[in-house]
Amino acid sequence: MIGRLRGILAHKQPPWLVVDVGGIGYELEAPMSTFYDLPELGREVALFTHYAHKEDSVALYGFLREAERRLFRDVQRVSGIGAKIALAILSGVSVEEFARLVQAGDVTALTRIPGIGKKTAERILVELRDRAASLAGGPAAGMPATAADPQSDAVTALQQLGYKPAEAVRMAREAGAPGDDAAAIIRKALQSALR
Repeated sequence: MIGRLRGILAHKQPPWLVVDVGGIGYELEAPMSTFYDLPELGREVALFTHYAHKEDSVALYGFLREAERRLFRDVQRVSGIGAKIALAILSGVSVEEFARLVQAGDVTALTRIPGIGKKTAERILVELRDRAASLAGGPAAGMPATAADPQSDAVTALQQLGYKPAEAVRMAREAGAPGDDAAAIIRKALQSALR
């Protein structure tokens, strides 16, 4: 995996940029929030990256701030949202503003972001409301995103095991008890599903 790149900014034309690292040019796609703060061409830049491998393609995404990368990853856990919409979110609002909109339950403001309709905005609110504080730099901001919320981690794991998003949310909610870590929630949810 490629988690971070530091090199010379060789090309930038939204949404693409190229970073030359030791003679190898890495092509990355980045949100406008990153483009606004990039240095001049020929200057050094350090980017957090997200490497995405699909059946028919490989993509590398770049972010100046860890919070942007974390939001990019968290938003894609919402069913129906992929990299394109995640980039649109980061290009349309700051991480802090997005977290505020989610905490406030502001469907109307979320639908103003390109690619997000009313149903998608409602799914975002349902699936990310519990994590909004950590997205905005709340108590869990210094911790890895996976340590922020055992319930959300359990839902993600259940989805990776093949359960549909709504079913995974229901299973984790029914199985979880206060103080349970993600592993305990997953274990209880799977035991319950086998009954």
